[in-house]
Amino acid sequence: MDDVYAIEGGHVLTPDFEVREADVLVDREAGEVIEVGDVTADETLDATDSLVMPGLVNAHTHVAMTLLRGHADDKPLDAWLQEDIWPVEAELTPDDIRVGTELGLVEFIKNGITGFADSYFEVGEIAAATEQSGLRANLCHAFITIGKDDEAARADVQEGLDIAREFEGSADGRITTALMPHSLTTVETEYLEEFVPQAREAGVPLHYHANETQNEVDPIVDDHGVRPLEYADELRMLTNDDFLAHCVHVDDREIDLLAETGASVIHCPASNMKLASGIAPIQEMLDAGVNVGLGTDGAASNNDLDLFDEIRDAAMLGKLARGDARDVAAEDAVRMATEGSAEAIGLPVGRIEAGGTADIAVVDFDAPHLTPIHDYVSHLAYAVRGSDVRHTICDGEVLMADREVQTLDEEAVKERAAKAAAALVDRAE
Repeated sequence: MDDVYAIEGGHVLTPDFEVREADVLVDREAGEVIEVGDVTADETLDATDSLVMPGLVNAHTHVAMTLLRGHADDKPLDAWLQEDIWPVEAELTPDDIRVGTELGLVEFIKNGITGFADSYFEVGEIAAATEQSGLRANLCHAFITIGKDDEAARADVQEGLDIAREFEGSADGRITTALMPHSLTTVETEYLEEFVPQAREAGVPLHYHANETQNEVDPIVDDHGVRPLEYADELRMLTNDDFLAHCVHVDDREIDLLAETGASVIHCPASNMKLASGIAPIQEMLDAGVNVGLGTDGAASNNDLDLFDEIRDAAMLGKLARGDARDVAAEDAVRMATEGSAEAIGLPVGRIEAGGTADIAVVDFDAPHLTPIHDYVSHLAYAVRGSDVRHTICDGEVLMADREVQTLDEEAVKERAAKAAAALVDRAE
C-alpha cells in the first residue's frame, strides 16, 4: 500500500477535544484518515513528543499583502487604507501578487495552516500558487464600486462573479470560491441588489467585511435607517453559507440575526487591535450560537500569518472585553481556528477521525515554553507558536516534514519577495 503512511508515536486531539496516545493512518491518494489508534505502515512520519491536531484554517486573509508587511503601521483603518495601502496596491503587478502569495503560503505551511479564505485581485495568480503549494482555499476577487463610473463598477462586480464560477473546484477540488463585495459601505446598493441574486442562483456564497469600525456602521444607519446587518439581511446577504469578516461593532439584534440566519463571523483580533478598530463581542456571539472562525487578516495589518497568535489573542481579548476570565476559553479559541473556520468557509476539514479529511498539523511539544504539559489544549491556546509545528499535511500530502517545506522553495521565494516588495514601494513613491 504505497499510498498509506502512519503518523506514529504522538498524541492526538480528538473531535471531542480529548487528547490520547494514538497513531494516525493516512491514505495519501484519497486524502483521508483511515484509522486513529494502534496502527502500522511501511512509511511513517515521526510524531514523538508531539500533538497531532487538525490543520488550522485561516478564514480571512489577503495573502499577497505579505509584500506590504511593515510598510505602514500605527494608523487608523481609513487613513491606513487611503493614504498607504490603496496607492501601493495600485502599482501591484500579477508577478508581485504571485510571489507575495507564495511567501504567504510558505508562512501558512510553516505555521500549520492547511486551508484559508483569501479575498484580493489577480485571483488566477493566487489560485496557481495555491495549487502548487498543495494547500486548500476559498478564493474570491474583492470588488469596490464607490468612486467608479457605472461601467467600471459593473465590470469589477462582474469580474468577481466570473472568477467565482471559473475557479470553483479547481486544484483537484481543493479550491472553492465566494463572491466578495469589499464591504457594505464600499459597494453601492444598486450593485448588491443586482448581483447578489446572481450569486445565489449560481450557488456562490458571500464573503465581505462588516462592521469593522464605527465608520462602517454610521453611514448605513444614516442612509438606510437600519443597522448594517439588518441592511445586509434585507439584501439577502445573510445565509448559512456566508461569512463576514470582523463584526466588531454589532449590537444584540445583529448578533441575533447572525444566529438566526446561520451566517458565520470571522474574528481577526490582532488586526482589530493594531488598527484600533475595537473589540468584537465574541463570547456574546458564541452564547447566541453564532459560528465563529479565526483569521489573521493581511500581513500588512497584523503583521504575521501565525494563527496560533490569533488563538491566543482571541482568548485574551475575549476575557478583557467583559472583564471575565472565563470568557472565550481555551477550547473555544482552538475550535474557532479549526472546526469553526472550516465550517465558515465551507471546507470539509477541522477534525481528526476515521473517514475524515487528512488535513493535519503535528505540533512539537518538546520545548521549554511547552513544559510541563498539564493540559494540551491550554498550551495550544496560550503557549504554542507557529514555529512549534513540525509537520504539515493537506489532503493527505505532506507539505512540510521536520520544518522543511516540500512544495515551494522557501529560500527562493523569500529572495524574490524581498526584491518585489522593494521595487513595488519604489514605484508607489
